[in-house]
Amino acid sequence: MRIDKYLWCIRLFKTRNIATTACKKGQVKIEDNNLKPSREVFGGEIITIRKNQINYKIKVLDIPENRVGAKLVDLYRKDLTPKEEFEKTDLLKFAKDYYRKKGTGRPTKKDRRDIEDYYETNEEDD
Repeated sequence: MRIDKYLWCIRLFKTRNIATTACKKGQVKIEDNNLKPSREVFGGEIITIRKNQINYKIKVLDIPENRVGAKLVDLYRKDLTPKEEFEKTDLLKFAKDYYRKKGTGRPTKKDRRDIEDYYETNEEDD
């Protein structure tokens, strides 16, 4: 079975077109080699997929006939992704929370005045 079709069948990608694009971009690898979407997949191979800033490692257990239900996915693949990969995304979320919320844009005149008042009160305390 083609690698792009396999990734779509085991529900790693929502559409086959997205799986094909990921292969073309070099986000899907076997033994650190970039793959073409047409490469055949065999049982026992370990596939590395970069998706949402996480490097997933998946071992191919079996090849499905066509797309399988979510409950049956574990019959065809084994997830070998280390827990550290998921912990990295938690750190990214905490780092992003430090900055202004998305969509708030530049500080308004009121924000600027509040900031100036804050600094003035702190200077008086010193």
